[in-house]
Amino acid sequence: MCGIVGFLGGNATGAAADEQLATRMADALIARGPDSSGVWVDSERRIAFGHRRLAIIDVSACGHQPMHSRSERYVIAFNGEIYNHLLLRDALEREGRAGGWRGHSDTETLLAAFDAWGIVPAIEKLIGMFAIAVWDRDQQSLTLARDRIGEKPLYYGWQGDGRQAAFLFGSELKGLRLHPAFQHEICRGAISLQLRHNCIPAPHSIYQGIHKLGAGEVLTVSLAAPQPRIAKYWSATRIALDGKAAPDLRSPAAAVDALETLLTDAIGKQMMSDVPLGAFLSGGIDSSTVVALMQRQSARPVKTFTMGFEEETYNEAVHAKAVARHLGTDHTELYVTARDAVGVIDRLPQIYDEPFSDSSQIPTFLVAQLARQDVTVALSGDGGDELFSGYNRYHMTATLWSRLAATPMPLRRAARTGLTAVSEAGWNKIARVAGGLLPATMRLSNLGAKLHKGAGVLESTSSDDLYRTLTSHWRDPAAVVIGGAEPPTLLTGAAPDLSALDSIERMMLLDLLTYLPDDVLTKVDRAAMAVSLETRVPFLDHRVVEFAWRLPQSLKQRDGQSKWILRQVLDRHVPRELIERPKMGFGVPIGKWLRGPLRDWAAALLDESRLRREGFFDPAPITLKWKQHSEGVRDWQYDLWDVLMFQSWLESTRTGGSAAPLQMAQA
Repeated sequence: MCGIVGFLGGNATGAAADEQLATRMADALIARGPDSSGVWVDSERRIAFGHRRLAIIDVSACGHQPMHSRSERYVIAFNGEIYNHLLLRDALEREGRAGGWRGHSDTETLLAAFDAWGIVPAIEKLIGMFAIAVWDRDQQSLTLARDRIGEKPLYYGWQGDGRQAAFLFGSELKGLRLHPAFQHEICRGAISLQLRHNCIPAPHSIYQGIHKLGAGEVLTVSLAAPQPRIAKYWSATRIALDGKAAPDLRSPAAAVDALETLLTDAIGKQMMSDVPLGAFLSGGIDSSTVVALMQRQSARPVKTFTMGFEEETYNEAVHAKAVARHLGTDHTELYVTARDAVGVIDRLPQIYDEPFSDSSQIPTFLVAQLARQDVTVALSGDGGDELFSGYNRYHMTATLWSRLAATPMPLRRAARTGLTAVSEAGWNKIARVAGGLLPATMRLSNLGAKLHKGAGVLESTSSDDLYRTLTSHWRDPAAVVIGGAEPPTLLTGAAPDLSALDSIERMMLLDLLTYLPDDVLTKVDRAAMAVSLETRVPFLDHRVVEFAWRLPQSLKQRDGQSKWILRQVLDRHVPRELIERPKMGFGVPIGKWLRGPLRDWAAALLDESRLRREGFFDPAPITLKWKQHSEGVRDWQYDLWDVLMFQSWLESTRTGGSAAPLQMAQA
């Protein structure tokens, strides 16, 4: 795991100056690669690479980057892991294309594969996560590539004018910003996207002219052909549609066996490491499955890590501990206070580098920080919900729409009025009283917020409209952001034809294409890399993704259970009573903190005169929501956190990369 950065073109300043600039840009990413650094410059061709290394495979100097291929045709700066690189070496040797190895790094394997097969054909053979920059000396062209699901980030774009223009690329924006051609112009449409999605989805970024390479994409650019050419080498949409057209109809028992075999192989490959390795464990289905199959393949107790909170509604640590005890892992848990969690907020603008407002970024950073004390690599259970139909909103949306469609609009409007007539606090009180009469699996946390949010979807016109509403924070962000026309995305007008999929399958695919890479994987990558921890996601081995999409939906939602097939695998390793409980998510009580320890900090960032002076937001709707939230009338935590994370990021850009110190208010 590493950080890469570089530039093509720009003002010709000579080799020494280019090396100094590439070094400064790479050093901005030192957290991604604290072990060593390297630069490569060809001033005549006006191309430069910078690299920061977190040594995981072949920690010797033989893994140093940027690295040249044996033929000298290719130069690479690479971030990621190729889990099948030893198998690729075997294939190259059988073809007589290896030529002798200098070390055992996957980077060297990649370059040999490029020499033998070409860049794109080699990439199509990879099992792994990666962001790659390759310079082809013969073609004098730059190729960028990103892994199939989007685990590793890669920004790019032309900046500057005329002969000063430079094509910049890198793992994080903080490296690109150091180039003299960088223009720092904020994209107001991207702010609107962030207010809707709590992240800025690819291909957009917070800066004009800077983009994110999409998952499964390859980009080629050169000074002779400066318009980037982008092509898909792998498409989740095509995989889903092909799987729907030709499903795997083996028996349920055989499908469970096949999934366990495939996951075991994927996890085994991702346990490849020359440094200490462990796993995040929440005690839920996904992470418990990963840890169970890790422990099955390990001669020693797997190191597992869990973050606990004093707030019972947000605390999964007790469940994780029970699973860890059953599996016999070397388990570490840390209970954090509100003060511990709030202490992270000052660092968020620097960690995420652009506005990002999924509040689970806070516990994600804390658990990564905990794990880094003992390991350099951690496996996670992300992706299981999107592949095996785990999110509550899937079944809820499908069920709700079937009922809404049969209900006249006037009745729906009346129901909305009735639901919102009772305050969120009132609904929560009702839930607490009724909770004692219901089995644990039927109890809902934060019922009031869910009912009030649910009331907002009663006027939806289709299941897709309903899903879009449920996955949006601000419903009309362009009305809040001054000049913030919202660019079309897969959720707002740019989706391919998915009519062959049913409503739940469409939601799952859209989450796989958007929410997973733009929110979940971004959150984990930035939080972990901030403490120099590599994270790996076995469910996103593309073979697992392709297998999951060939399964009929009846093996994912069956007998009233979500993730049915995955539960069957886990049942072989962990007693069901340790797992069965309502889905909690991984969050913190931001709403409560905004009325308590974060009150003064939030009030300063949301000050009406400040908002008006800065000129990005219409203050009126924000001021209203802040007043309602502060007084306990409505819970607007998600909407407000979106604005606060932009405001905090904006402040950090004006103070040299760090936000103003946060002082905790007295609750």
